[in-house]
Amino acid sequence: MDILTKILDKDWKLYILKNDFNMEVHILNYGGIIQKILFPDKNGNFENMVLGYKNYEDYKKDSNFFGALIGRVAGRIQRASFCLDGKDYVLEKNDGQNHLHGGSNGFHRVIWKTEPFQEINTIGVKLSYFSKDGENGYPGNMQVEVRYSLNDQNQLIIDYKAFTDQKTPVTLTNHTYFNLSGDLKNTIENHSITMNSHCYLELNQELIPTGKVVDATNTHFDFQKGRKLKDGIYSSLEQNKIVGNGYDHYFIFDWKKKGDVYVEEPLSGRTMTIQTNQPGMVIYTGNHLQEGLALNEAKSKKHLGVCFETQTSPLSLHHPEFPSIFLKEDQIYHKQTVFTFFT
Repeated sequence: MDILTKILDKDWKLYILKNDFNMEVHILNYGGIIQKILFPDKNGNFENMVLGYKNYEDYKKDSNFFGALIGRVAGRIQRASFCLDGKDYVLEKNDGQNHLHGGSNGFHRVIWKTEPFQEINTIGVKLSYFSKDGENGYPGNMQVEVRYSLNDQNQLIIDYKAFTDQKTPVTLTNHTYFNLSGDLKNTIENHSITMNSHCYLELNQELIPTGKVVDATNTHFDFQKGRKLKDGIYSSLEQNKIVGNGYDHYFIFDWKKKGDVYVEEPLSGRTMTIQTNQPGMVIYTGNHLQEGLALNEAKSKKHLGVCFETQTSPLSLHHPEFPSIFLKEDQIYHKQTVFTFFT
């Protein structure tokens, strides 16, 4: 196992994690961005499985959140405001009239303090950031720590921790766009997803959850027995159409059953499983990716990648009957997501 550090300029560093089976994960200290994941297909060809820019400086103006850490709050906050203990907080409107992914200067835009580490059969990078009281409109000083770990079971493990000196909303995620075909040869239409979720949150025209939980059984939102993403991309259902043809929805996991998510790409033979202690996940099928961005292996286009944003929904800020995302002073936020790769 090996860790290579590359200095890109006076502020930016690139960490390359490589396990004993030659799987590689490339991580930037800027935005905590996962830039590449190299893994073999069924014929032993090592190829990149995620979307990232060919020129790292393009991340400075990226509006797609390629591979980035998202916070303080992942997802959309309705009307860019919330009420906490009787006080109203107003956030940046960076997505129409709403607040998206922590704002235009959220965690995806900061230089994280980094510390590589090596343990038994595991290597990784610890990233830390101190978010000051009032930053991007959020209350409380908050210390955040994220650990990216790679082991010899071909697992990429992301551990999120945070604590605050004042009650504040927080739900963190990673916004990597996966494409298991390898080197962006195909879109993600034929990726098959299987997961134990029988319901999702309905969206309005602004892509804000309405508060209605919809039964997905026997629809294009039912992934319980496996479903290809193209079913939603070419669906005539209004919920698929309003997000730009595909998915951009929060799925609630059924914890009475095993909560793993399985992702398969038939041509390459690659499979990815996702395990998490989060209550649900947004599946986003790259419906609004613009044409022609210079990525590592190809030009960008619609549906070239799919995100699996494990998180708690910020819906609860306006619908308190849903699980809260408020972190109190005496609590520690600790969430984990494990991506395991097979061929």
